[in-house]
Amino acid sequence: MSVRLAPSILAADFAALGASVAAAERGGADMIHVDVMDGRFVPNISVGPLVVRALRRVTSLPLDVHLMIEDPDRHIPAFAEAGASLISVHVEALPHLHRTLAFIKGLGLKAGAVLNPSTPVGSLEEVAGDVDFVLLMTVNPGFGGQTFIPRSLSKIQAMRSLLDEAGNAAAIEVDGGIDDRTVSRVVAAGADWLVAGTAVFRSDDAEAAARRLRAAAVAAAQERLASPRGPR
Repeated sequence: MSVRLAPSILAADFAALGASVAAAERGGADMIHVDVMDGRFVPNISVGPLVVRALRRVTSLPLDVHLMIEDPDRHIPAFAEAGASLISVHVEALPHLHRTLAFIKGLGLKAGAVLNPSTPVGSLEEVAGDVDFVLLMTVNPGFGGQTFIPRSLSKIQAMRSLLDEAGNAAAIEVDGGIDDRTVSRVVAAGADWLVAGTAVFRSDDAEAAARRLRAAAVAAAQERLASPRGPR
C-alpha cells in the first residue's frame, strides 16, 4: 500500500482556497481532504457540496470527503454529484453501515468507514471485508489543530490486523494531529493515508510543508516494508 498525503482544507484560507490547494498539490499532495460538519454530529459547521464542486474545478486530485454529519445517507448523492471521489461515514452515526457503504460504492465512489477515538476497532468486524478504506480519528472530531492521541498508534495496528484477517488490503487513513512530529510514528504503526490540515495550510509555506510531510511519510513507509516483520 503506497502512502498518500491528504491535506485538509479545514485549515486553509477560504478567501484563497484555489491557491492554497494548488500549493499543496505542488508539494506532492495525493488527495484533498474535505471535512464536512453539520454542527450536530460534531460541534462545528464547515462546508457542503458547493465547496466540493468548486474544488473539482481547480484540481484533478481525488476529493476525499469525510462526512461528520447526522443522516449522511440523505446527503451522499449531492456530494457524489459535486465531484467527490471518496466518501467516508462515521460508524457512530449509522444504524445500517453495511447498506450505506454499498450505497456509496453504487454511485461509483470509494467507501470508507470512520471511527472516533473512543469507538473500538471491533465495531467494524462485520464489514471489514467491505470497506475500501478505514479512517481512524486520532483526535476528537470537530475542530482542527488538536493534539494527536498517543493511544491511536496501537489502534492503527489493531485495525490493520482486523483488515488483514478479513483478507482486505484496504488503506488505513488517519486524521488529527498529523505533523512533523507524528507522521513517521503513524506510518510505522501501519497508516497509509495521512490527513494533515494545520501542519500544511497554517504553515508559512504550504507547498514546502506538504513536500516535507510526504517525504517523511514515504521514508517511514520504506522502513516499514524493510523491517523484519514486513508491512503491517
